[in-house]
Amino acid sequence: MCSAWRRLRWVPLAAGATALLAGLWAGLARLGLELPGGMQALSEFHGALMISGFLGTLISLERAVAIGRWWAYAAPALSAIGAVALIADTPAFASGAFLLAGIALTVNSGTVVARQPALFTIVLAVAAACWIAGTLAWILGAEATGVAGWWLAFLVLTVAAERLELSRLLSPPRSSQLTFAIAVALIIIGAARGEFAGEAAPFSGTGLLASTMWLVRHDIALRTIRLSGLARFSAACLLAGYFWLGTAGLLLLVTPPGTTAFSYDAAVHAIAVGFILSMIFGHAPIILPAVTGLRIRYSAAAYAPLFLLHFSVSLRIAADLLGRTDLRTISGPATIIALASYAGTLIIASRSVASRKS
Repeated sequence: MCSAWRRLRWVPLAAGATALLAGLWAGLARLGLELPGGMQALSEFHGALMISGFLGTLISLERAVAIGRWWAYAAPALSAIGAVALIADTPAFASGAFLLAGIALTVNSGTVVARQPALFTIVLAVAAACWIAGTLAWILGAEATGVAGWWLAFLVLTVAAERLELSRLLSPPRSSQLTFAIAVALIIIGAARGEFAGEAAPFSGTGLLASTMWLVRHDIALRTIRLSGLARFSAACLLAGYFWLGTAGLLLLVTPPGTTAFSYDAAVHAIAVGFILSMIFGHAPIILPAVTGLRIRYSAAAYAPLFLLHFSVSLRIAADLLGRTDLRTISGPATIIALASYAGTLIIASRSVASRKS
């Protein structure tokens, strides 16, 4: 039965990967590139594909594996259905599936809180509820800017809560939990105020900066960066991601989303690409084996795609701030190449180790 369940995990994983590919392709269409495959029609759902279709499915699946009960897989299954429905151009059905997935993930997270009441488990549940709030706003007809605050809060709070759990290894002072909770509250207030759609974002910007300072101060990455191999690579990914999280906070305070043509784009991609994708780079060799049962090996060659990823973010934000649409167009393919080359690096490294053992 355990082996059968493990094989079934590939279904939502495949749907999430498909949503990632479709979302990236749709993102290129949003940058103005003429592409085959009808992705222009999906370009308006770029954010939904990436956040709900890909990341929502991945986060839900990871949580279900950690819980280890059959009912916990309802969340990734529903999210996978939503991803497929969105790609099939049925957004109304997809949004309903994503809403149910968010509810299921919140229920899953709530059961963890009941078993293990702690700040990090509570924040994980709150993060899942942010996914629900954003999806409800989408269903009710809100613009992408009105949905973004909730969906990005879902991602940021999920990562921050997981890092809070690991920070216990350093025995941080009790006061650090208060500062963490304040940062979380500021991000939620900013999302509720719809600051990503407004002329000012004081709560969101301050919340992201406070989260960044907390993570830099208390995360174990500051210690593991001194190690070698995968531990150092993961720490480098985390610390680089924190830089972009802090950058997003500064952008929201200095150039709020509604003040210039591309300030919204700069803040969103500093979080979604600079922070979140860097987290994925750092955690993939650790999480994928637990989810798939495959042995994923790290290679020092992974630093090359990591560098390219952060170069693409730098290019995107510089292009947004300077109003250079030509540079924005280049940044998109650079991000995709970074993701593809990172996946290729892990595959080659894993196969190389397997062939030596055989």
